[in-house]
Amino acid sequence: MAEVLHHDNHGHDDHHHHDDTDITVFGFWTYLMSDLILFGTLFIAFAVLSSHVPVGTPTAQDLFGESLGFVLTETFVLLISSVTFGFAVLAAYKKDVAKVLTWLGITWIFGAIFIGMELYEFNHLVHAGHGPSVSAFLSAYFTLVGTHGIHVTSGLVWMIILMIQIKKNGLTLPNTRRLACLSLFWHFLDIVWICVFSVVYLMGVL
Repeated sequence: MAEVLHHDNHGHDDHHHHDDTDITVFGFWTYLMSDLILFGTLFIAFAVLSSHVPVGTPTAQDLFGESLGFVLTETFVLLISSVTFGFAVLAAYKKDVAKVLTWLGITWIFGAIFIGMELYEFNHLVHAGHGPSVSAFLSAYFTLVGTHGIHVTSGLVWMIILMIQIKKNGLTLPNTRRLACLSLFWHFLDIVWICVFSVVYLMGVL
């Protein structure tokens, strides 16, 4: 009888954990959809304002014509971080804590390099007299790219916390769930950045 009760309780616990995972992932997808609406709104605002640049203020061609190679490098850095995160997830399936931490650490470094390059670009534009207060176009640019940068920075903080939790407690169900959600978040930011690169930089220069 005790064994049956124990089995029933164990089955109930598994079902409870499974339900928690489903709810968590569904909730996170809902958050990503709301984030998609946010970025969609910023893209629309940028598209409208970039087509109405006041005379005497710099256009996208003026600003990004010479720095396109720099931004392309920035893009590759973030894309590589997405690949390394994929390796971390694969290592998690194999329950290899050491490799998960290693790949997450490599991902974090690439993410930090991306943010560093973005800050350098912002600093360069501001010092050249092209800050967000110069025109509505530049304001929209700094808002769109800056919002993405804030999201990446949040992901880096989340990654550090998760690495500490995995190192301390191992690949428990909650930690695996957090890793899956962070993976969705990171890949989502990669897709958003590809859109930013295409719309803001590539279409602005071509």
